[in-house]
Amino acid sequence: MLYSENELKKRLKTGCGIFYFYSSEEALVRDAANKVEHALRADDPETTVLPGPAPSVEEIVLAAGTISFFGGRRLVELPLIRPSAYSDKDLQDICDTFSDTENAVFLLTSVFEERYGKIKPGKREQKLISACEKLGYCAQVAKPGRAMLQKLLRMWAEEMGTNFAPGADSRLLDRCGEDQFLLHNEVDKLAALSDYSTVTVDMVQTLGTVTLDADTFDMVKLVAAGQTGKALQKLKALLELQNDPVLIAGALVGNYLDIYRVFLAKRSRRPLSDAAKDFGYTGKWQYRLSNAEKAAGRFNRGQLEESLSILQQLDLDLKSSKLDSDLLLQKALCQLAQVRESR
Repeated sequence: MLYSENELKKRLKTGCGIFYFYSSEEALVRDAANKVEHALRADDPETTVLPGPAPSVEEIVLAAGTISFFGGRRLVELPLIRPSAYSDKDLQDICDTFSDTENAVFLLTSVFEERYGKIKPGKREQKLISACEKLGYCAQVAKPGRAMLQKLLRMWAEEMGTNFAPGADSRLLDRCGEDQFLLHNEVDKLAALSDYSTVTVDMVQTLGTVTLDADTFDMVKLVAAGQTGKALQKLKALLELQNDPVLIAGALVGNYLDIYRVFLAKRSRRPLSDAAKDFGYTGKWQYRLSNAEKAAGRFNRGQLEESLSILQQLDLDLKSSKLDSDLLLQKALCQLAQVRESR
């Protein structure tokens, strides 16, 4: 079952005794768990927290059986529990405890690995999910898409008494990716910079944390657009921030590989999801490959293959040559620009 705010409210009203949220991102399950805690806070329950990944069966049984001093049900939290860390017997004992307990409300969260954009729980994970589905509310918290992330950014900004200028929220996503912890921290930081008024695109550009992949892809887009001078300025800024030249080169290789793979997929009339599966992309591959797809239209196959050869030589030179690393990067960027201009 996928997480639903309406369903959660229904379960809270009926006195549900088990809440279990799982996802591929900790921020998502933590947010869902916070909503349960906030709703139960009106009853002021005594709370026992048993930190993950694998509190013992005895600890869980003891917490479940402890009578609350005020007579209400105790809230027992098991954050980031890892079912695979238990034996089959212990996991069954835990499920039996959930079934037999009347004096406690259990709140569990788990983070599972995502593959090809989907969560595939293992045998023990499925056992715990099945038990919690029968006893209470168990739901997968799906990752929000880009539109929902922009909505979250604007909501967090409003909570801070500020707002985003047109395009600023989108640019923040471009630079920071989709990690909600990072994005929330960036909103806090940018709100303070704006003096709690309006966060502009320039503020995001100036202060916003950026992933190296995003910045190097900006360089690739500038090269593809024939703006070599601006691409070199971007490279200079990265070097002044003391980014490792080898890592910059590695990120460039990754960017060009994304474009090349998408180019081949389009030539074969295959969807991006096939390319993601073939090459083992996980997490936010949709956004990454969608950006690569836009850039792929500016290249032909020969240009992409020659560009990858230039970057391969750059990597070798950076690791073996005595020449200045900054100059090697600048030279390679100019070579990439020359390849793009050739037809």
